[in-house]
Order: sequence, then C-alpha cells, then structure tokens
Amino acid sequence: MSTVRKRWTRDELLVALNLYHKLTFGQLHSRQPAIAALAKRMGRGANSVAMKLNNLASLDPSLKLRGIRGLQGASSLDRELWHEFHQHMEELAPASEDALRNLFGAAETDEVEVVPHQGIIVKRQEPAGPTEVVTSVKVRRGQSYFRQAVLNNFGGRCGVTGLHIRDLLVASHILPWRTHADHRLNPRNGICLSRLHDAAFDVGLITFDDDLRLRLSAELRAALPQQTVRDNFANFEGVALSIPTDALAPEISFLQVHRKEYFRK
Repeated sequence: MSTVRKRWTRDELLVALNLYHKLTFGQLHSRQPAIAALAKRMGRGANSVAMKLNNLASLDPSLKLRGIRGLQGASSLDRELWHEFHQHMEELAPASEDALRNLFGAAETDEVEVVPHQGIIVKRQEPAGPTEVVTSVKVRRGQSYFRQAVLNNFGGRCGVTGLHIRDLLVASHILPWRTHADHRLNPRNGICLSRLHDAAFDVGLITFDDDLRLRLSAELRAALPQQTVRDNFANFEGVALSIPTDALAPEISFLQVHRKEYFRK
C-alpha cells in the first residue's frame, strides 16, 4: 500500500524556517531534541522534519559558499517562502515566531525558546503588571527570534569568555538596532556575548578585527590596572571569537562599520 505524503503548509514552513535559523547545519538530524519536539507537535516524523530542514539548507547561500549543499529536494513553495522570508525578514521572522508559539500553545506572556540540547521549551510567565512598558508584539517576536538564532549559532556560549549561563548572555547587534533596520533580524549581524561584554561592545570599548580577534579601546586599556578589567578584557585581547565549526561567522563588513563608526580607538 502506498503512503500519501502530507503536504507542508505555509505556516508549517514558516516554523521550519524559524527552527532552521536557530540550529547549525550539524544539528539538522532526526535525533536533535528540538527537531523531535517540533515533529511531535506537527504530527510528522522526526526524519520528515529533518529532511525538510536539509532541503532548506540547499537554498542557503552562506552554506553554498562553504561547499555545503544540503538535500536537493526543495519544493517550489520552499523556494518561494525562503526568498520571501529573507527579503521581508522584518515581517516574516516575527510571523514565524508567532507560528511556532501557536503550535506549542504558548500564552501571550509565555516565552518559547529553542535550546538545541534540550528541545523547545515553553516558559510560563505571569504578567508583569500595569506599570510594564508594552512593546509591540511584532518587535518582541523579532527580538526573540534574533536572540535565539544568535545564541544558538554560538553554541549557547559567550564568544569571548565561553560563559554558558543562558540568562547572562546577550545577542549583541553589530550594526545597531536603532540605525540599521534592514539588518535588525539578520543573525550574521549578531554576536553572542556576556552582559558585560555586550555593554562594552555597545558603547565601543571593544570591537573585533577581520579575523574576529578582540580589540580593546584606549579608554579600556587605561583601566587595565584594575584586576576586573584585566580578567575580563586584557586576558582575551587578540583572541578570536569562539564559534562552532558548523556555525555562521559574523558578517565582516558589519564589523568594519563597527570599528569605523562606533569603536573608541
């Protein structure tokens, strides 16, 4: 008896794209906990979801540059939505986040996070109360997408220190959110840093060269007599960002802009 394949819907493909950008290429297999969790929610086999993610990988130009081809079975809808997603990321990344949340039955205040070694986690949250500043849903969904994509790309570790406490990590924008709207949600515009190093990067006290090595500003160097500065910055000067071998490196041209416009030499 032949088995009729279940067609992928647009919403399912949006969720698949969301997950694709939160995993590295080496994690696109049926034993990956996040893939298994998504497959169960979709009513699909883990092999089917892993295959779809590998089909999407065949459309990824950053992988082609590294000689990685993915599986050559992408459908016309896969191709159409891939291009639409990356041309209109400001709209479709938040939409993909909403589709993922809906699939997992998340309430408005809940957090849904893809953590590769654990799966897809729904963290139940109580409303913060009437004094909370309300950010638009679209912005919050976009920020959540970007944070998870960047943190997971770096293996859930600070690229400088290796710190792996997720609550102490930040998806730092290389080109600032406020001035570069077209790259706000681009994972290659992000570096996973500790909260301390994110703050230093944001105000231009540190930057990274074309080989991704840490550079210190003159202002920070002047503070080197302080042990805290030596321990957290001087000890890592000249050391390249630590990134998994199958991850995407930050965009070098973005770092060049950061050094030129934001770094306090």
